Amino acid sequence: MTSSDHLLGLIQTAPEIDLLLRSSFGFDIHRKHNGDGLRLASGAPLEVIAGESAGGAYFLCAEQNGRRPVVFASSEGQGGLLADDLADALEIIIGLEWRDCLTFSGGGDVEVMQISAQHLERSRDKHNPNIDKEVTQVAAALSLRIVPVADLVIRLHAAASKTEPDYVVTDDDGQAFDPPFGEHLEPRHGGWR
Repeated sequence: MTSSDHLLGLIQTAPEIDLLLRSSFGFDIHRKHNGDGLRLASGAPLEVIAGESAGGAYFLCAEQNGRRPVVFASSEGQGGLLADDLADALEIIIGLEWRDCLTFSGGGDVEVMQISAQHLERSRDKHNPNIDKEVTQVAAALSLRIVPVADLVIRLHAAASKTEPDYVVTDDDGQAFDPPFGEHLEPRHGGWR
């Protein structure tokens, strides 16, 4: 059994953790229909492990050096490497507003991502005052580390930067998804508030 299998098994057998991952962190192991037909540009298959409410999907790639990299593909056509294994991916998912951090990355500038992450963290805390408690609860149940946001941004940037050439997601027609980095520096209407 791989560490990914172990973590997915823990989530399946812990309804409260499963619910928190689904409701607060957008990682829903019951949405495995998201991402049907997607694969890597190399032709390598992807194993759907979870989805999220906007239609995106999380995938495990083939094992490499004892680890199974995690790829995310959005319903809007962006995709790429999230982390080198599921434990690292889940630490990013629970500890960082990672999708928006990539969207507001200025094309992959880690300094812009750090600024975005700070704004996004304040917004997340404001909209969910229990988020720190939920992060702690999920981390404890799954034996994950609670990693400082600045370090998570560095890890996310490093992983997303390795998307090409090995982790480019394609659809049924062989069309490549856009890279994970967005060009925006901040939200268009009113900027960061």
